[in-house]
Amino acid sequence: MTNTQTNRPDLIAYTVRESAEKSHWSRIGAAWRHQDGEGFNIRLEVLPLDGEIVLRTPKPSEDASQ
Repeated sequence: MTNTQTNRPDLIAYTVRESAEKSHWSRIGAAWRHQDGEGFNIRLEVLPLDGEIVLRTPKPSEDASQ
C-alpha cells in the first residue's frame, strides 16, 4: 500500500538532542514512500541546528496528521 501526503506518513522525522540525563526527541516532519517504492517525499516543519534527522516508523498511538 502506498501513501500520499494526504494519508498517514510512512516515517516520522525527529531531531534528537542528547543531554547528560536523557535524550530529547522533537518531531520535525514526516516522510511518504513514492508509489514506485524507490524513494520518499519528506516534509519538514523545521531544520535541526545540529544537522541530524532521525526517521522512524510511526507508532499507532501517534497523531498522524501532518
